Amino acid sequence: MLQLIPWWVQQKVWVYEFWRDKKLTTEPSLRGRGKRYKQSVKDIEHGRHYNVDEAIELLKLASSVKFDETFELHLRTNADPRHADQQIRSVSVLPHGTGKAKTVIAFVQGSAVALARESGADFIGDEETIKRIETEGWVDFDVAIATPDVMGQIGKLGRVLGRKGLMPNPRTGTVVQPEDIGAAINEVKQGRVEFRMDRSGNIHVAIGKVSFQNSQVAENLFTVVGAITRAKPDGIKGSLFKSIHLTTTMGPSISLDIGSVQNASI
Repeated sequence: MLQLIPWWVQQKVWVYEFWRDKKLTTEPSLRGRGKRYKQSVKDIEHGRHYNVDEAIELLKLASSVKFDETFELHLRTNADPRHADQQIRSVSVLPHGTGKAKTVIAFVQGSAVALARESGADFIGDEETIKRIETEGWVDFDVAIATPDVMGQIGKLGRVLGRKGLMPNPRTGTVVQPEDIGAAINEVKQGRVEFRMDRSGNIHVAIGKVSFQNSQVAENLFTVVGAITRAKPDGIKGSLFKSIHLTTTMGPSISLDIGSVQNASI
């Protein structure tokens, strides 16, 4: 006697078999990739945690695109973003920069205007500029720096700047005294990066270009990890990192040995 199988059971079986076969017969991450990339991926041992020098070299070998890829550091933390005492947010100045020129707007007034211009500010946030941001949503800049005496005027820009993560904040060194505006702009131009946790407790930071020397990428990496470690709040108990991965814009992701990274951090 033929046994009838409920339709919903059959459907689950079909879905399972489809994805099982798809997983066994295809490698989506390698589709359209060149021989150089595929060989480099094969050279990466699954489950192994690499030291920084090895990871950088493997990622450079895997790079086969026509543009200068960015090295990206992805850190998974043990922090719980739901708790206020476990938030991580700070800045770090990369010794070799990010490889990308940053556009800076300075919201200043009085004598600080001339100082900001001399220090390399690309835009000055005067009344006309503030109105343009408010009415047109203009945000053609990477970093906004302000002095305390102007914060009252730009508070109304929170809906525009806050959405883009551009609102000046004392915690990230973007609200400074007028006499310090030059130093703040210089730091940004030289390679200051901001890092903060996302909703899953992860931190993502760009640390240089594939065209950089290996030692420059490594030094930038150790500088960032050191800054994040120092920014660890008391609310996070035990070890800070669950995992640390290094990748490039179009490259594979390589797991780093947490212990060796922390020991070498600056």
